[in-house]
Amino acid sequence: MDSKRTGRAKRRISIHGAHAVLLSCTAIIALSPGLAAAQDAGSSTVLQTITVSGAGGDDDSKSIVAKQTTGAGKLPTEVLTTPASVSVITSKEIQERGATSVEQVVQYTAGVVTDFFGSDDRFDYFDIRGFTPYTYRDGLAIGRTFGGIKEEPYAFERMEVLKGVSSAGFGVAEPGGSVNYVTKRPKSERFGEIYTTGGSYAHKEVGFDFGDNITKDDTLSYRLTGKLQRADAEYDYSRDDENFFMGGLTWRPTDATSLTFVYDHLNKKGVPGSGGYPLEGEFDRSAFFGEPDYYFNDVSRNSYSLMFDHDFGNGLKFNSNARYSSSAVSAGSAYLQETKKTPNTATRYFFGNDKSYDQFIVDANLTYEANFDNIDSRTLVGVEYNDYTSDNYTLYTGAPPINWLNPVYSGGPAAGTSLSLETNDQKTKALYLQQELTFADKLTVSLGLRNDWLDLSNTNAGVTKQDDHSEFTKRIGVSYKITPELAAFASYGESVAPPATGANPTTGKQYEVGLKYQPDAFPALFTASFYDLTKTNITTYDYVTYLPTTVNKVRNRGIELEAKAEVTDNINLIAAYSYIDSNIDEPGGKNDGHRLMRVPENVASIWGTYTLQGEGARGDMTFGLGARYMGEYFTNIENTTYGEESILFDAAFTYKVRENTTFQLNVSNLFDEKHIAQRDDNSGLKFYNAGRTIMATLRQSW
Repeated sequence: MDSKRTGRAKRRISIHGAHAVLLSCTAIIALSPGLAAAQDAGSSTVLQTITVSGAGGDDDSKSIVAKQTTGAGKLPTEVLTTPASVSVITSKEIQERGATSVEQVVQYTAGVVTDFFGSDDRFDYFDIRGFTPYTYRDGLAIGRTFGGIKEEPYAFERMEVLKGVSSAGFGVAEPGGSVNYVTKRPKSERFGEIYTTGGSYAHKEVGFDFGDNITKDDTLSYRLTGKLQRADAEYDYSRDDENFFMGGLTWRPTDATSLTFVYDHLNKKGVPGSGGYPLEGEFDRSAFFGEPDYYFNDVSRNSYSLMFDHDFGNGLKFNSNARYSSSAVSAGSAYLQETKKTPNTATRYFFGNDKSYDQFIVDANLTYEANFDNIDSRTLVGVEYNDYTSDNYTLYTGAPPINWLNPVYSGGPAAGTSLSLETNDQKTKALYLQQELTFADKLTVSLGLRNDWLDLSNTNAGVTKQDDHSEFTKRIGVSYKITPELAAFASYGESVAPPATGANPTTGKQYEVGLKYQPDAFPALFTASFYDLTKTNITTYDYVTYLPTTVNKVRNRGIELEAKAEVTDNINLIAAYSYIDSNIDEPGGKNDGHRLMRVPENVASIWGTYTLQGEGARGDMTFGLGARYMGEYFTNIENTTYGEESILFDAAFTYKVRENTTFQLNVSNLFDEKHIAQRDDNSGLKFYNAGRTIMATLRQSW
């Protein structure tokens, strides 16, 4: 990449050849709809009613290509005519790639950057279009990924990734994008699977997901999903244990009414990460320079969800979702702080926190569908209430230095070390409207309007600050079907993110145009888009030092190409390419003209599978291979430190042992490529990317 650099020469890149091949393949695949777009437009048809279930209206366990989504707003739409870039990762794709974390789930998605903080395992680290995303579950807000709880992908039918602003659809959020997790719900049929997995770092895991009807008339159904894991991480003194359980019950008293209750419990006992390595020298990923006696990251969360739908007939429907969750997170570690003062010796500090938080959120809306000659209308109006409270006890104190050539551990912080307490209370009330008009099944115009009222309260060191805001956001989009398979779209949207008490909210706006192609010949979706995204009134935090820096405005402009296709019965293909031109705009400021940190210019990926049909006693064999390229990116806002350019390969093999029984092998970072994902030259610290992992799974389904 050709960017500003301070204090260092441009390095020679040794993988330009692989980079060029990967980008060329991705661009050809993603632009292929343009070669097939010259078709005669079909005759006009009446827009059919779209019914979206908990899995987005598609069978996510059978296909990698989704045709419907709720990822762009609470009004369900066809992906083809949604005037936004939306990527849907189905449960089939998640299982096929062996993704065990949200980061792994989204790492083959256009516009998404993952693994930029290496061996820090506290959160789901990924950015969308250069900014930290907001997450939702069944359309109800969870919050930012950074600082949140690492979600369990096995709980979800799919993940819907919206690129760009989402405030008019979902409420306060960052402008780069959002992720909507769609919970697994009971089905009106018998189904199930059990599996066991073993692999790298003493990984042992069992899981199950099954359900059936309780009553003969299908009015009452259940589903049970769970996972039990015991494992280590790739560095010494670590662990990665998890207990997950989810139970759901659905009641259908009539064909027009459905009520679902879901309870899930997530318990994780892990570690925050390796804590980093000295910049000087080369280290094994297993090296550990923290404190074994003060090294933990424990999470416990209980969630209770209610989802209600009722169809009044004549186009009028009511929907309401509510969730209460209670969480507790306890973490502590010793981190390297400075490696340059004494030879082979690093200063350190202890950082720990005990955080508990409760959230109650409820959303209710009415949808009305009508037809006027050649105009189809869908209107959604709703209200939302979100009450979030948290108590956060924090420990920060010096730790004894450590010699990294001969580490001697000294124990945790002294008993009685003082803690600081911060309490937050945030209440949000919202009123929103979404309107969609389709003319002659060709031109679709959508409008989203929303107002959020935020009441904020923060108590820190005994001092309480209160604030309130009223924020109005809008989004307008247009989609036009050039042919029944090819659609062009354009949109404008605004976003607002919840501020700290006493500060103004962060705002954003985005312009986007693009093309989508969904062929009739085979299941596929090709998307090409260009966007211009601006975020203002920003406070950024260095992920190593956690020191804040205020930036007036950042403008990210980019191109995204994405393809998902089941080309034949035995060939599936996923490809993505992203280009971002990032620019900090603060005339006269010291960072004017710099790129935002963690924003590489080029990111590309490709994943394909080939199934060799069984013959005689031999069952089907499926071979999968993927490659992920990420260009160099800056790791601080001054653009003086960087994460290295990289290309990683993943592989998979599945063998159908017999009917409903499969053996699966997944390898992440196939060649164990090693690079610096995060570095801080001032302190002399670095973090490596994750090493190779190998997992073997035996699965029985019915």
